[in-house]
Amino acid sequence: MFRENPKKEIEKIIKEFFEKMTLPASAVEVVLKKEDKDADAADVIVKSEEPQILIGQGGQTLFEIQKLLRFIINKKLSANFYLNLDINDYKKKKTDYLREFAREAADEVALKKEEKKLPAMPSYERRIIHAELAQRSDVTTESQGEGLERFIVIKPK
Repeated sequence: MFRENPKKEIEKIIKEFFEKMTLPASAVEVVLKKEDKDADAADVIVKSEEPQILIGQGGQTLFEIQKLLRFIINKKLSANFYLNLDINDYKKKKTDYLREFAREAADEVALKKEEKKLPAMPSYERRIIHAELAQRSDVTTESQGEGLERFIVIKPK
């Protein structure tokens, strides 16, 4: 359960976090997923002059910061909610790219009637591709492989 103004409290915690890292965020925006005080998720958009340091290779640093911030915020606010952190629209751009990549690969599979194996990718990226192609009637998707080598196969129907 949140206090009176969770949005301002979350913004303050995040700004302090980045200041203590000596990488101050130039802007922090928090969007609560529900309109009332019982919100259970928040999108956090951070702008930074040095995003590459905060994002890391393949977004790995970004995801670790997200985990850490979620832990800190949940502890300080005595709450339990999901936090979606994006720095300089990295995740948004990545999602847009993956959706377009999925559509192009599916179009190729539908045209050639041959399955296509996509490169190995993390689970959140595979989820985006599965979701993007779920409504198509001409192809199906399936994850294969184990651990870090898990990939998607797009097959014609």
